[in-house]
Amino acid sequence: MIGITTYQEPARWGVWVREAAVLPVPYIRSVERAGGVPVLLPPTGTLRGVRAVVEGLDGIVLAGGSDVDPELYGAERHPETGAPQPQRDRYELALLRAAIAADLPFLGICRGLQLLNVARGGGLVQHLPDVVGHRRHAPDVGVVGRHRVRISPTSLTGKILGDVADVPTYHHQAADRLGKGLAAVAWADDQVVEAVELQGHRFGLAVQWHPEEGEDRRLFEALVAEASAH
Repeated sequence: MIGITTYQEPARWGVWVREAAVLPVPYIRSVERAGGVPVLLPPTGTLRGVRAVVEGLDGIVLAGGSDVDPELYGAERHPETGAPQPQRDRYELALLRAAIAADLPFLGICRGLQLLNVARGGGLVQHLPDVVGHRRHAPDVGVVGRHRVRISPTSLTGKILGDVADVPTYHHQAADRLGKGLAAVAWADDQVVEAVELQGHRFGLAVQWHPEEGEDRRLFEALVAEASAH
């Protein structure tokens, strides 16, 4: 049973336009194809039951989506930073901290890496083009790009993927100062941190890219394999 966090956005279906808990289908298919059973985790208005949710799951995927509120890491909002979603931030931070306390396997994706870094006391680069001088990490609005990452071969990520990978990418933020207990284990050519691991956790891994948008299922397969042994 693999929980996947969801977006909370206005959505249209049939004759309706309503606020909805939504998730791109590639996340669900990636978990299914890896042998897991996907369970959607919408951001609830109360934190009651977070511990029970974690106890009922075998693993968690922290999905991508909106920017984390800069107030949570003590920064002023950059003009390019998206509007805050306090309910989602609050719920997912509680979920992530409960998963860490329970030693529950988890995989963070894009926002999931950023949220993990904030949860551990780290900070974020709010708009990468200001720092790296290009837009290759998010080449155009709604267009997923690709680039290579270099991976530490001794890391969990390296043991799963090898020391180099070609990855789907779409993000304008990234980890800056790393939080407590996190180790950077993958980097783009411009030295942007592309993967981190939580030291001492049985499977605490987060990547800045979007593996659900590609054909390589190895990260999901590794998560499901570890979750099956949980």
